[in-house]
Parts: sequence; C-alpha cells; structure tokens
Amino acid sequence: MIRLVDRAFDDVFKGVAQIPVTIANQQKSWQGSLMTFSLVVQMGFISNPISGTVEVTDNEVTLEADVGMLGKLIPTEKIQTALQTRLRGLLA
Repeated sequence: MIRLVDRAFDDVFKGVAQIPVTIANQQKSWQGSLMTFSLVVQMGFISNPISGTVEVTDNEVTLEADVGMLGKLIPTEKIQTALQTRLRGLLA
C-alpha cells in the first residue's frame, strides 16, 4: 500500500484546485508508514507552500495538510476533502 501511495502522491495535487497551477519544490520522505511532504503551488505570480503528512495503514490512508494562504481562497476542509478523494481515486 505504501508503494501505491508513493506513486499516486505525485499526481494528487494536479487538478484539485480546478485552476491552472504548477507544482514546484516537491519533497517527500517516509518514516515507516508516515510520509511527510512539502511543495509549492504556483498560480501565476502567487506561490503558496503546502506541507503535511500521509499516514498509511492496512485499511486506511489519512492525509493532513497545511494549505497556507490557499485556505483563504478555498475553505481548508474543501481542499483536504478534495485531496483525500483524489488520492483514494488514484489508489483504486
């Protein structure tokens, strides 16, 4: 399951905001079943750092993210729900 999440994570942020964005400086590291990540979402001249964790168990994948000022434009819960839904779709 960890390998699947690792591969799917690269695509999870693409298209979530439903506006053209570029993903830059993406970093991720695994410690056991917990992945820590960070990246920068660029929308035109605006850059927004995002960081968080993905925890993988036998039955569940839990994503938690600090979406920075992007949360001012789009409710944080909506972003996290969209990311979780997209990650689960990529794993299906």
